[in-house]
Amino acid sequence: MLLVRIFRGGCRGREAVKELWSRSVHSDRVRHQSTQVAMQDLAQEDSAKPEDAKPDLSPKKNPVCSYNEWDPLEEVIVGRVEGACVPPFTVEVKANTYEKNWSFFVKNGGKPFPNEHMRKAVEEVEEFCNILKHEGVNVRRPEPVNWSEVYKTPWFESPGLYASMPRDILLVVGDEIIECPMAWRTRFFEYRAYRSLIKEYFQAGANWTTAPKPTMADELYDQEYPMRSVEDRHKLAAEGKFVTTEFEPCFDAADFMRAGRDIFAQRSQVTNFMGIEWMRRHLEPKGYNVHTISFKDPNPMHIDATFNIIGPGLVLSNPDRPCHQIDMFKKAGWTIVHPPTPEMPDGHPLWMSSKWLSMNVLMIDPKRVVCDSNEVATQKMFEKLGIKTIKVNLRHANSLGGGFHCWTADVRRRGGLESYL
Repeated sequence: MLLVRIFRGGCRGREAVKELWSRSVHSDRVRHQSTQVAMQDLAQEDSAKPEDAKPDLSPKKNPVCSYNEWDPLEEVIVGRVEGACVPPFTVEVKANTYEKNWSFFVKNGGKPFPNEHMRKAVEEVEEFCNILKHEGVNVRRPEPVNWSEVYKTPWFESPGLYASMPRDILLVVGDEIIECPMAWRTRFFEYRAYRSLIKEYFQAGANWTTAPKPTMADELYDQEYPMRSVEDRHKLAAEGKFVTTEFEPCFDAADFMRAGRDIFAQRSQVTNFMGIEWMRRHLEPKGYNVHTISFKDPNPMHIDATFNIIGPGLVLSNPDRPCHQIDMFKKAGWTIVHPPTPEMPDGHPLWMSSKWLSMNVLMIDPKRVVCDSNEVATQKMFEKLGIKTIKVNLRHANSLGGGFHCWTADVRRRGGLESYL
């Protein structure tokens, strides 16, 4: 419309057009010159920046790398006692504990564990961390959480349990951290204590996978699971009956034992076949073999106090819980070692475990092992195997349900991927 009006003005209009055109060209030249100057200024600023201010795109050493249970240990997560809460006496807790302790859960479910006992457990775990550091291992810890707070989902409500056993929730396979879904309702949100650590590892280059979270609806559990005695448990286990059903995948990391390309899993009270199948489909395309093995165990829950691989072709096999597939290992030339009877006193409270925590050891490397300072016979067994024992007392911490292997999750071991079977 402006140009129309200008042309209607005759010569004066044409002169106005020339003036507008001249102004436009001059403006464009000024803008072009300004842009060139600005680009030159930016180039000069970039050249003036220090070299270290530029993005570092060079390859970094992955902070997460572990293929087995015995290569030299460089970094480990050690659990926390603080904030631990007694689980309510639900059907899955009943199926994983012994009758003599049931009244303890009925009375104290949802409350903190006994204060004086926990005070001693804290001291033990802190000393354990100090000893690991002295042996050259970098120790990381989960965040403190108040586990007595009750949470609610569409399917249940429950307090939490603890962040004491990182081996139960975190499985490191190569450069990948697998955050496992768990099977107890009290452990549904246990990952909270480890999230800041896992995010740190992820940002530094680790792969991070979270397995499908189960709803933990009533259908996941056999609400009428019948057992009161060891005999009942033996019969049910022999029949392949467990408190967890096949309603949806569930598994604890501690039901998997790593030996390079071969990973061994057991169907237990907390790990179902759907969970093992999820792990198989996830890991086998990456070159791993997931084997399901079983034991004569009246109460299978976590494999590392039953079948603990401590070196290439070297395994501690619980004499009270023989492996049904042991010939597979013998044919491969493995050495099967049956650890001695545990020396833990009968009166010591073990609310969620058995005395066989004596074989729940942590290998620092193939020639060094952390084991219970009270288990003299077990120490002698390792000495005969040519393995130096690093003696640590964790008795009060044992009461929460785990030994040295359970209380830790190895993040980085110095070694590569090999086949041992």
